Amino acid sequence: MALEIAERDEAGNLVLEYLAEAHGTRVDVIYPKEAKSYAQRLLGVFLPAGYPQSVTEDYIHYQIYDSLQAFSSSIAGLLASRAVLEVIVRVCCCVGVGDSTASPTSALLLSVLQESTGRIATILFAHRLGTALEPECKMFRLAADVFNDTAMVLDCLSPAFHKPIRVAVLSFSSCLRALCGVCAGSAKASLSAHFASKGNLGEVNAKDSSQETVISLLGMLAGSLVVSHITSPFATWTTLLFLLAVHLATNYAAVKAVRMRSLNRQRANILFSSILQHGVVLSPNEVSKRERIFHRGDVLRWSDDEMLGHCKIGVSLQEMLGRMGEQNTQTGSLALHAIQISELLTVFTSEAYIACPAASAVDISIVLKAGCGPNDQLKAWAHALLLAKRARDGKGHSGNKPNTASAPPKDRLIAELRQTLEDVRVMFDKYGNEMMGKGWDLDVAAMETRAGTRLQIGVQQVG
Repeated sequence: MALEIAERDEAGNLVLEYLAEAHGTRVDVIYPKEAKSYAQRLLGVFLPAGYPQSVTEDYIHYQIYDSLQAFSSSIAGLLASRAVLEVIVRVCCCVGVGDSTASPTSALLLSVLQESTGRIATILFAHRLGTALEPECKMFRLAADVFNDTAMVLDCLSPAFHKPIRVAVLSFSSCLRALCGVCAGSAKASLSAHFASKGNLGEVNAKDSSQETVISLLGMLAGSLVVSHITSPFATWTTLLFLLAVHLATNYAAVKAVRMRSLNRQRANILFSSILQHGVVLSPNEVSKRERIFHRGDVLRWSDDEMLGHCKIGVSLQEMLGRMGEQNTQTGSLALHAIQISELLTVFTSEAYIACPAASAVDISIVLKAGCGPNDQLKAWAHALLLAKRARDGKGHSGNKPNTASAPPKDRLIAELRQTLEDVRVMFDKYGNEMMGKGWDLDVAAMETRAGTRLQIGVQQVG
């Protein structure tokens, strides 16, 4: 009797087999008949261990397009760098034109100005966009390359401008590259976290860096040949625009190939409207096919692509009440017209949020309470979507019931809030497990694109 022992790698491929005697000391080592080819071993250097089981299904599609865009960008970058070097060599950007000793100083001052402008822009951009980068990582990943390509075009145009304008153009292109760095770096981190399905985030990032290094080297080699043979302005611009078109097209294909499992505002619109209207839970793959790359984050949109209104989530209570009433400019106190604050709080006593439409009925604000979790934010957005849909259709529950049709506007609003809240609760109770079964990660909060506030409610004794 012998023992058979198999040794496999993280992808499940057979590495070695062992045959051991049950009561002996001999162990036979058997190598697999089909060993890995040199091409497979080479690819293994650039792919995460255990590929494809260790990453998501959309990983390879994204990486193929990402490699193509990096290759074209490397060649285009050489053309743009040549234009900048022409500016520096001519020393046309500084006051010391005509002074042979000023050339190194002028070049240095120009570099310092560009670096300083770019670093200041990095700080400002990170402060302004930091919260929105993760929820909208696909949009900012593509936007980063739009900024970078615009900077390349400005670099190539810079020799045609006069001296003062040329400095401003090059400084602005440095700002665009700084914005590209902020957007691309943060978006890459979010996408890597999405691809790393086995907790191998560090390795996915490391292998992505290896891929970028090889592609950049190949791009530099190819770009050296291109730059040496292209000298006329017409040939330079034709080649540059073609490369930038390829760059943006492959970038668009790359981000479209990504099937995010977290729900941001746009994906929540698509998923929740499909459930509310048809009772159908869409998968991440189905939602990604209908997802726009560039879109307004505060838009409430139905499954038929109809825009219902706008919604702000994570706003302060003061901002919400200001949209529902009038604020005294002297005292700062708020006068509500359609509802009392106590009635509004009563409706959402057991919820971790408060949602209420403004006078326009399609402009909805969401206040989040202390302790609000990702699931509460998703429920709040679904509630706002349903409120906007019924307001647009003009057939809310309370408007159709005989006992509320003639009720004051305040009572109709309260009734509508209660009914829609109950509908949202039913939806999450009925379809919550199915959403997770389809692959959605409901434990990730990707709804807020700005740092918001949290409401803590207490009772103060008066008198």
